[in-house]
Amino acid sequence: MKLSKSLLLSLALLISTLFGCTYGFSGASIDYNTTKTVSIANFFNDSVDGGLPNMGQTFTESMKDYFQRNTKLELVSSKGDLQFEGAISRYNIAPQAVVSSGNQNVADRSGLMRLTIGVEVAFTNVNKEEDNFKRTFSFYADYDPQATTLTAVESNLVEEIFDQIIFDIFQASVAQW
Repeated sequence: MKLSKSLLLSLALLISTLFGCTYGFSGASIDYNTTKTVSIANFFNDSVDGGLPNMGQTFTESMKDYFQRNTKLELVSSKGDLQFEGAISRYNIAPQAVVSSGNQNVADRSGLMRLTIGVEVAFTNVNKEEDNFKRTFSFYADYDPQATTLTAVESNLVEEIFDQIIFDIFQASVAQW
């Protein structure tokens, strides 16, 4: 006997509810019966090579927004059931591709530059200590220095990189993929 898709979906939701875990479209797997709060401490920019002003604050607020949009957890200032703290530890700009000028008298130039940002994160799950971790999450974005300047694209690159790093932190902590 074939079960309809809606009956299967209803059954899956019932089983999920009975076991107290919630799986959403965000990929989060959180037991909201025991895990109700999240605290995200201020991330500071501890990188040697600088970065945008207020970069730590931007990262912190973006991470708070992401967790509020993708979970039912209440954001608290400290001592949440899930706790995040850390710092931006790397901000590096380096050439990735060299383009030959084709002329012996003219120096080769960089065809692509790469901005890499690393964020050290300490995650604590007070209800499940085996999930705790301390690790660095890193991502990069490239730009063409012949078409634009770093100043012109830096904000967009940082936002793109932060979006990916926050997604990776979310996956490692509450989705555990």
